[in-house]
Amino acid sequence: MVKEITIEILREVTQRFIEAEPGRLGSEGWWQRPLVVTALIDQRFDQLPDIAYHEHLYPQDLLPTARSVVVFFIPFKKELVKENREGNRPCRNWGLAYVQTNDLIGRLTSALGDLLDEHGFKSGLTPATHNFDEVALMARWSHKHLGYLAGLGRFGVHHMLITPAGCTGRFGSLVTEAQLGNHPLIETEEACLLKAGQECGKCIEACPVQALKEDDFDRRRCWDRLKENRRSLSYFSDLLETTHVCAKCAAIMPCSFKNPVAEL
Repeated sequence: MVKEITIEILREVTQRFIEAEPGRLGSEGWWQRPLVVTALIDQRFDQLPDIAYHEHLYPQDLLPTARSVVVFFIPFKKELVKENREGNRPCRNWGLAYVQTNDLIGRLTSALGDLLDEHGFKSGLTPATHNFDEVALMARWSHKHLGYLAGLGRFGVHHMLITPAGCTGRFGSLVTEAQLGNHPLIETEEACLLKAGQECGKCIEACPVQALKEDDFDRRRCWDRLKENRRSLSYFSDLLETTHVCAKCAAIMPCSFKNPVAEL
């Protein structure tokens, strides 16, 4: 058995998996080219309870023998994001894309785990979403914070992770025994214009319930809005009960499809 697997292999497999999804669904699909990073598990991940949530798991909690973290980002197509920009409620397709992408992430993560297993490396996996404390409204395993530490992106004022391909998409992650090395993609200290000292704040203006401020985020107000959207929008009635979406703060922003700070 060949015990060699690289970031290039993981990126190729991830790309092929996502390219095949529209055909499986019989649709055009919602996704652009994914991003994949890996990071060796070292002391940087000791920060997770401090920067994410005090009950956040460590990589070794998923797999005691873990040596690397793999994090991927699946960006949505621009047409979908533009459609979701209109009005103060999420569009039908945004909810549908959320459901289908979560399912995609679950199967992609399993496929990557199977690939690593074929090479002789165990993996530890988690769900794409709703693995959080519903009182604190904080994730016990935050794909975004893993992505931040692994160099996939930087957090914006809207608390989204801004990657080189923007912030409108979904994240997934896993840990593995394979020693995959450090392969970050973000190249700037900040990716949010406002955090970089530039004029912006468009995400603050776009929030329909004023949950965002430059230095604060009212998680409860945001969460209540997400639940209200699922409960009140008739065109979400056939979607999963966990279809909690909005994303007005990310739709057609300077950071929607790129890292705007990289252009300064």
